[in-house]
Amino acid sequence: MTFADLGPLLPIIVLATGAVVTMLAIAFGRNHKVTFALSAATFIAGLVSILLVAPLATRRVTALLLMDNYALLYVALILLASLAVAMLSYGYLESYDGQKEEFYLLLILATLGSCVLAASSHFVSFFLGLEILSVSLYAMVAYRRGWDRSIEAGIKYLILAATSAAFLLFGMALVYAELGTMEFGRMAAAGGNLGVVTLAGLALLVVGIGYKLAVVPFHLWTPDVYEGAPAPATAFVATVSKGAMFALLLRYFNQVDILGVGSIWLVFALIAIASMLAGNLLALLQDNVKRILAYSSIAHLGYALVAFLAGGALGAAAGTFYMAAYMATNLVAFGVVAALSTAESDADRFDDYRGLYWRRPWLAGLFTLALVSLAGIPLTAGFIGKFLILTAGAGVAAWALVLVVVVSSSIGAFYYLRLTFAMYARTPDGDAVRVPVAPALSPVAGIALAASAILVVILGVYPGPLLEAIQAAVAGIV
Repeated sequence: MTFADLGPLLPIIVLATGAVVTMLAIAFGRNHKVTFALSAATFIAGLVSILLVAPLATRRVTALLLMDNYALLYVALILLASLAVAMLSYGYLESYDGQKEEFYLLLILATLGSCVLAASSHFVSFFLGLEILSVSLYAMVAYRRGWDRSIEAGIKYLILAATSAAFLLFGMALVYAELGTMEFGRMAAAGGNLGVVTLAGLALLVVGIGYKLAVVPFHLWTPDVYEGAPAPATAFVATVSKGAMFALLLRYFNQVDILGVGSIWLVFALIAIASMLAGNLLALLQDNVKRILAYSSIAHLGYALVAFLAGGALGAAAGTFYMAAYMATNLVAFGVVAALSTAESDADRFDDYRGLYWRRPWLAGLFTLALVSLAGIPLTAGFIGKFLILTAGAGVAAWALVLVVVVSSSIGAFYYLRLTFAMYARTPDGDAVRVPVAPALSPVAGIALAASAILVVILGVYPGPLLEAIQAAVAGIV
C-alpha cells in the first residue's frame, strides 16, 4: 500500500508508535522527565501529522475508519487537549511518591482510543476505540493507589463502563440483525422504515452512549469518579473522553439520518432537558469543587445535545464549537485544581478556594475565567458556544429546549458566582492556616494553563476562524 493509502491513518500510527516507544523507555529505565517528554513529543508529532495528511482527507483506508476533515478536526482537538493534560500532569505527579511514568503511557493509549472513536465509521472500530479508551481510564482514575477514594472511583468506573459496553454490544447486535451491516454509511441506505428490532437496538445504543457522555439518567457515576480520580485524570475524562464520544454521536446519527424518527428525537430531548436541569440543581447542593464541576459537566452535555437535536449544518457546527469551548474551559478549571493539589489530597474542598485571590492571585484569576466561561458570560468561549446553541435551537423552533437552556444557565450562574465570590473574600487568619500549602506551579503546567486560558478568551472575542473551520468540516457529515 502507498502513502496515499495509509497516509490518512498517520495520526493514529504516530500515537500507537509513541505508546510502544514510551513503554520500552519505561522498561529500560524510569525517568519522569524523559517519559513526559516522550508523551508530549507523541502528541506534538500527531498534530504535525494532521497537517501532512490534510490533503489526503476524505479517504477511507478500510471500512472501519474514515479520516475526513471532520475526523481530523476532532483528532486535532483531542491531541491538543491531551497535550495540555500531559503538561498539567507533570507538575501534579512531581509530588507523587509512587511510580509516575505509567500515567503517561495510559494517557497516550486513552488518546489513541479517543482518536479511533472520532474517526469511526463502523461498529467494530467504534467498540475497539471505546474499549482502548475505557481500559486506559480504569487505571488512570485509580492511579493514586494510596487514596481510598481513588480506588473506589476506579472500581465504580470499571463496573459502569463494563455495563455500558454490554448495552452497546447488544444494541449493535440487534441493529446488525435487522439491517445486515455495521457500516454507518450502509445503514443509511438499508435503514428505510425502522423495525422493532432496530429501534430496540438503537435504544440500547443510546443507553451505552449516555453512560459515556454522563447524561441523565446515566450520570450517577460522574461525581464520585470526578472526586476520586487524580485531577489530571478528571480533566481527561471531562474533556477528551466526552469530546470523542460526542464526535461519534454526531457522525453516527447524522450519517444514518434517524433523528427524523419522532420517538428517537423525543428521547434525546428528554435526556437533554433532564441533564440541564438536574445537573445544575444538584450542583447547587455541593460543597466539593470537583463534584460541582462534575454536575456542571452533566448540564453542559445537555446543552451540547440541544445543538445535536437541532441537526443540520448549523446544529453540528454549534455542537462542535461548544465542545471545543467546553474542553478549553475545563482544562483551565481542572488545571487550577491540579496546581493547588498537594501530595496528600486534591484541592477539592470549598475551603481550599476561600480567599484564594489573597494567596495565589494568578490562579484565582484563571479559575475565575473558567467559571465565567462555564456560566456563559460574554467575552468568553462559553458565551459564544451557548449563543450558537440557542441559535441552532431557535432555527428549528425547539422552543422548549431553548427555554430550558436559558433557565438552567441562570441556575448554573449562581454556583459559579458563589465559588468566584469565595475566592475573592477576605478570610480571618485562622481560616488561612487550615488551608494546605500547595506546591509552586511548575513552568510546564503554567504554560498549559496560560495557553488554555488564552484560547478561552480568543474564542470568546474572535471565534470566526475556528467556526469557519468547523463549518467546513461538518459539511461532510450532514
